Amino acid sequence: MKKKLSLMLCLCIMALTLAACGSADPQDVDYGGMSYSDLQSSAQNLVTSIAAFSEEELSAAIETNEQYAKQYAKQYGREYTEAEAVISLLQSWLDTTSDVGTFVGLGEFSIDKTSDTVTVDQIVNFSERDVDVTFVYEYNYLTEEIEMTDATADIVYTLGEKLEKAALNTLMGMGTVFCVLILISLIIYCFKFISKVGAPKKETAKAEATKAPAVETVNENLTDDLELVAVISAAIAASEGTSTDSFVVRSIHRR
Repeated sequence: MKKKLSLMLCLCIMALTLAACGSADPQDVDYGGMSYSDLQSSAQNLVTSIAAFSEEELSAAIETNEQYAKQYAKQYGREYTEAEAVISLLQSWLDTTSDVGTFVGLGEFSIDKTSDTVTVDQIVNFSERDVDVTFVYEYNYLTEEIEMTDATADIVYTLGEKLEKAALNTLMGMGTVFCVLILISLIIYCFKFISKVGAPKKETAKAEATKAPAVETVNENLTDDLELVAVISAAIAASEGTSTDSFVVRSIHRR
């Protein structure tokens, strides 16, 4: 019994040790040549600058970045991913922040690293609703550094709002399925009437075929009849002693 307890205690200590080793401090992790503070300052400076722009200035910034991205693609033959990411962020910022109130300040900051991808989330506080700005960095093996490939701004929904949206999506999906099933049932039900429409035509054709039987034409073989008449005439002439030269045999056509 004591051996079992000591073994279980050793296993628990090993599990706690491995968990402690796995949960490294995010601020001490190397993110493809950038530190935690580098990513934080870059994200917060960009968000603060965007929050200070008006809608007209944001639209002008989008056009400027689009022109610069096109020039870069023509010159180097590849997309400028960071410029494309900034354009995506500016467009989503315009769409998202139109109904969230006025800018208040910056909120929680977090970093998530998985293999070659680093995801940075910066919460932005507004007077009516918070916004989550997400930056996605991917490791570039050519430059051996991470580069920003995508950036978006999304509204932060509460748990109740998420559950409500999930319920609405479920109801819409179920409603669509039921509508399709009802439509299929109606189509199958209409097959009865389609078959009845074609039935009278077939019955009429059968009735006409019954009323008008086929008339068989009988071809009379008149050659045998003429020979028979000639033989009978010759026999009568022989019995009476008359000549058959003046006999003319005519065929009678029956009607």
